[in-house]
Amino acid sequence: MIKIDFSNLMQNSIGKNGLVSDDFDSIDIKKINESLTQRKYPELEFLDLHKADTSQIKEIGKYAAGFENFILLGIGGSALGPRSIMDSLRPFHNFKNKPRVFIYDNVDPMTLKNILDIADLKNTVVNVITKSGSTAETIASFMIIRQKLKEQSLKAEDHMIVTTDPEKGNLRKIVNDYGLRSLSVPQGVGGRYSVLSAVGLLLAEAIGIDSDEMLKGAKDIHDKCMNQDLRRNPAYMFASGLYLMQQLKNKNITVIMPYADRLKSFSEWFCQLWAESLGKEGRGLTPYPSVGTTDQHSQLQLWMEGPEDKVVVFLSVEDYGADMEIPAVFQDMEGLSYLSGHTLGELIKIEQEASEIALTKNGRPSITIKVPKIDAYHLGQLFHFFEISTAVTGLLYGINPFNQPGVEEGKNLTYGMMGKKGYEDRKREFESYRQRNPLSL
Repeated sequence: MIKIDFSNLMQNSIGKNGLVSDDFDSIDIKKINESLTQRKYPELEFLDLHKADTSQIKEIGKYAAGFENFILLGIGGSALGPRSIMDSLRPFHNFKNKPRVFIYDNVDPMTLKNILDIADLKNTVVNVITKSGSTAETIASFMIIRQKLKEQSLKAEDHMIVTTDPEKGNLRKIVNDYGLRSLSVPQGVGGRYSVLSAVGLLLAEAIGIDSDEMLKGAKDIHDKCMNQDLRRNPAYMFASGLYLMQQLKNKNITVIMPYADRLKSFSEWFCQLWAESLGKEGRGLTPYPSVGTTDQHSQLQLWMEGPEDKVVVFLSVEDYGADMEIPAVFQDMEGLSYLSGHTLGELIKIEQEASEIALTKNGRPSITIKVPKIDAYHLGQLFHFFEISTAVTGLLYGINPFNQPGVEEGKNLTYGMMGKKGYEDRKREFESYRQRNPLSL
């Protein structure tokens, strides 16, 4: 199991910038428990994903694995989740294995052109992911690829897999009308909480990752994170610690720093989850992605001596799955020979501890999450732990951690300018802003 060390949030470790045990007594844990157990929000259905039957995902995943290329069309959680699975568990996959994976999560036309220049559609399967079935960026790229399939006399039903709402939305209608293969995102699961659904698990199966192992990890951490005793519940402690750090110590920024290249995409997934769930009504915590040891040589300076507004969350890996010994060379050079006889695994672990200790000595708070190894089981734990922690943090702020009104505003303005029926007022509003005199040089 992953383990979370909260000691560097406390005064007896970092001094005046830390919390004391009594601070946690202010948390209304009964209210939090009731919200979770009584499912105050329908979107809490993500809590049940670890119980899901994966047989259909495995069947379609096996089909997808028979192609040379796998193009994923999605944005936000629909892309960040699958990308973090691939990067964590199949690093450099495209250099070694098939299908090669291309994740198109923006509408930069050059990116799509380059993907289509590389991936011959005759040997390509396309997974289109949008829960609503109306995400403009994803639907636009879907329309383009569908047309290109048609131009090459290729059948969409042979080359496209749709992941969307089980009952409603434009994509569900297209699935029904054209007989496309499809998987469902449960109605009560929002995009950024969907990585352990078909959104993430189809790609996992297609590239040889056992989705059941990820769900087993989620189940095992779930039981710990449903403990109604705050001090024995790691998700409650994580959420409460960061919430109290902001409320009592003005720590507004959450830095997430995995000490593994394979978890860099995971830190980006976390940042979307944290920002979009919590940034509402003038509240929230700003996420900041990082990776060790790289950013020890850049960002750590800011965290050590810059504004005292951050909590650093370290992801420390115990077993990297490989190691390399540093050879006994340059023995006549004292500035280099000290490394001989050690390993890269030893060095990166010491670097992580050194950063943690340096921050502690300087009175800067941190949390360390210890990950036994980066595999499907423990990645499932990490996903589920952070999702529960995020939901609980939102409940502590008294906001809805599952909506995104700010994002919807931008979407609606886009719909207006692109000519979507019913959004004419937004088009006029958009054009009025365009007509203002810009102050530019």
